[in-house]
Amino acid sequence: MTDGFTKGAEEERFRGRTISVGVAEFVAPDGEHFERDIVHHPGAVSIVAVGDGPSGPEATLVRQWRSAIERPILEVPAGTRDVEGEALETTAARELAEEVGLRAGHMERLASFYNSPGFCDEWSHVFLATDLVEVGTDLQGAEELHMTIERVPLAAVPAMITAGEIVDAKTIIGLLLARQRLGLD
Repeated sequence: MTDGFTKGAEEERFRGRTISVGVAEFVAPDGEHFERDIVHHPGAVSIVAVGDGPSGPEATLVRQWRSAIERPILEVPAGTRDVEGEALETTAARELAEEVGLRAGHMERLASFYNSPGFCDEWSHVFLATDLVEVGTDLQGAEELHMTIERVPLAAVPAMITAGEIVDAKTIIGLLLARQRLGLD
């Protein structure tokens, strides 16, 4: 559904390791011509890994440096869909093992969403992983080599979001949906 908008030509202006950026021409329903910058991204997965903790269910998170905001943030394990043709569940399982050394006996998709559709076509998928078993990690890149793993009680999540301790969108979406799916809300 385009609601009367039509896309014309798009010129690629930048191609990086993960993203490309184009300038696209559009025509509005009233005939107005306009351009928009569009970031193209292959998509991503994120995983809310939930196990038993001393005070109830807890999620395994990472505190990872993010260059775009020049600081580390607390987030769920995640990764780019950078293997052509790989199934979503396979990407999620691979990222979970690589980043936090866990394998899930059960994995289910909670939701799919656009991160910032005003300028980017990244389509993300969030999974709930349970029945966890420890496996080896395979950390890749400077950020992963320096991240820490933290376990957060799901009961603490709403207060952590309100206090600004969790500020990452995929993490907020995933944790709140996991709480709902597990009957904690």
